[in-house]
Amino acid sequence: MTHPPHPEPTSPRDLVGVGIGPSNLSLAALAQPLAELDAVFYEQRPDFDWHPGLLVDGATVQVPFLADLVTLADPTSPWSFLNYLKTRERLFPFYFSEHLHIQRAEYDAYGRWVAGHLPGLRFRHQVDGVRWNPEQDVFEVDFTQLGTDGEAEALGRTYARNVVLGIGTAPYVPDPLKPLVDAPGVPVVHAADYLEHRDGILAAGHVTVVGSGQSGAEVFLDLLRHRPAGQEKLHWIGRTEAFAPMEYSKLGLEHFTPDYTRYFHALAEPVRDRLVAAQWQLYKGIDAGTLAAIHDELYRRTLHGGWPDAVLTPGVRVRTAGRIATSKIELHLEHVQQDSRSRLTTDAVVLATGYRERPLDRILAGLDPYIRRDSGERPRIDEEYRLVLDPSVTGSVYVQNAELHTHGVGAPDLGLTAWRSATILNALTGKEPYPLPARTAFTSFGLQEPAARVPQGRQPQRLTPLVEGR
Repeated sequence: MTHPPHPEPTSPRDLVGVGIGPSNLSLAALAQPLAELDAVFYEQRPDFDWHPGLLVDGATVQVPFLADLVTLADPTSPWSFLNYLKTRERLFPFYFSEHLHIQRAEYDAYGRWVAGHLPGLRFRHQVDGVRWNPEQDVFEVDFTQLGTDGEAEALGRTYARNVVLGIGTAPYVPDPLKPLVDAPGVPVVHAADYLEHRDGILAAGHVTVVGSGQSGAEVFLDLLRHRPAGQEKLHWIGRTEAFAPMEYSKLGLEHFTPDYTRYFHALAEPVRDRLVAAQWQLYKGIDAGTLAAIHDELYRRTLHGGWPDAVLTPGVRVRTAGRIATSKIELHLEHVQQDSRSRLTTDAVVLATGYRERPLDRILAGLDPYIRRDSGERPRIDEEYRLVLDPSVTGSVYVQNAELHTHGVGAPDLGLTAWRSATILNALTGKEPYPLPARTAFTSFGLQEPAARVPQGRQPQRLTPLVEGR
């Protein structure tokens, strides 16, 4: 094996990042102006890409453009979305477009622009493990450099005082449908790979979309728009009791503020677990505009009489699934409210069944003896996004988008990305390079709110009372 082209320093780095998705790209962007911070980030993919299979025409990001990588922590940052537009000479067209929510494809292009200009990003580098070296008081980070064909080219090791994991989520396939995914010749794809297989899906006689969240709605709408009127031959099913809109009221959105995150983190573990399950409509519902577009398209197809050949049924779960001959699929369905069962024969399936946090166990196997866990064997994570480790470990391991169980529904939300990155950098440096607001919501989420920590330098000045005679 050859040596990697980037020689690793013998002294430990201040920070090594694992993964370059939006979370760690945000951290890298906010870390860049901190000259005293030696940071590097590794990613096994060849470049930055953000859900490439779901960059459907017209699909928008579900948070306003201000929720970019940096603005909500530092509006003056050169890595803002607005500065990206300026460098592309597109600021005036965007201004006149009056769009608060940008298209996903544009967010992806923005992320690629940031990743293409930031130093310290190492693509085609797969991190294999992280260990604590108690003799040297450093983390050892082993990685494999990959070639253009994805094959291993060289092994390497670097040392770090701190590590941040931003390995993101992976497509989730429910157990009853797993046998279908690997079936040759049968078009069964996860929504994450939809665009790659879109032509084949559109050519299928009958298509079923499984999943009642935003991805399922976007895929169904795209299929509907590209199938002949009266011959749509589409089924859309999901487990939720309705194709429900995402909570998007202004006070409802305050669940995605730092104030709510602090409140949630202070709750007891069983309460947190119940809340995450009950709050699905905060982050798993469907954008109201997408629902309106689907209804508009269905209605348009009734103008000349008849109904479109499309079936939309919520409250349905797939019990089992199998192939019929070599070209068809049979789904065994159960309607929860009716307590009834049926079979559905289809020619192609798109699994809009969401994502799950990638398990940290493989990368952190070498740290397992030091990791403190909760009653569900999940890593405990403190308020500043650090894994709770044995006190003998003097370094910190931060996590991004792996803390739903400790920080609540805002964990995967892009709107909190910059704030979380700033929180990590403030904790890591022991300073306050990014002053953060003491209050962010009008809602008081509990009777006894945890005290917001206001840095000493930002405490209001107190006047010294005058004393007579002085």
